[in-house]
Amino acid sequence: MTLAEILHSLFPDGHGVEVVDGLIGGDGPFGAGRLAVVGIDGNTPLGIEGACLLAGRVLDVVRRGGGTPILVAVDSDSQRMSRRDELLGLNEYLAHLAKALLLADASGHPTIGLVYGHTAAGAFIATALATRVLAALPGAHPSVMDLASVARVTKLPFERLEEMATSTSVFAPGLDNMVKAGAVHAVLDPTAPLGPQIEALIAGSSTTDGRDALGQERGGRLMAQDIARRVVRAATGDVARRD
Repeated sequence: MTLAEILHSLFPDGHGVEVVDGLIGGDGPFGAGRLAVVGIDGNTPLGIEGACLLAGRVLDVVRRGGGTPILVAVDSDSQRMSRRDELLGLNEYLAHLAKALLLADASGHPTIGLVYGHTAAGAFIATALATRVLAALPGAHPSVMDLASVARVTKLPFERLEEMATSTSVFAPGLDNMVKAGAVHAVLDPTAPLGPQIEALIAGSSTTDGRDALGQERGGRLMAQDIARRVVRAATGDVARRD
């Protein structure tokens, strides 16, 4: 689905969502209130200006109050790969955007990610993965890092990584692997109105991050909860020793 089709399905009676330079902002009627929409369209890379602008839009929703949910729609490239962005601290801008979304959710504004195209790396982490619940549409292609990049970082042969990706969903790119690992909570039905599907996701969501349990349940993160338990035990032991 294109962004225009998504917005029409969400807001059949009209909306105030606009796209300027690949950045999404606005809102529309949703249930008894409004749904704020922010995000990235057109496979646009996310640089410092975009991250700052999107964070500002999220914080504006928080300032207005009222518990307005925030939909983060994403069809992006990765973070913008430029020396200027890196020298100006792009990582801090991306972290600021992620923190703004976490603040919104903690302040009573449920955050819902919706991946409908490509997204990768820092742009994916700072937007869709920073939301309370993440949905996707068929045909979306999210990845934290593509296999070619993983091969360069790990020095492992690309062919071996391809083979490993068939059985290890945690690092493998693509929608199916993200669903199996629990990062994507649900794949929506594009033939049905999206509004009720988003409402149901919000109603069924928890403020507690359960992606590790979801990934274990789906067979994509078999060690996640065991590792979490070991971290808690280690932290408890550290506290005991300090006392």
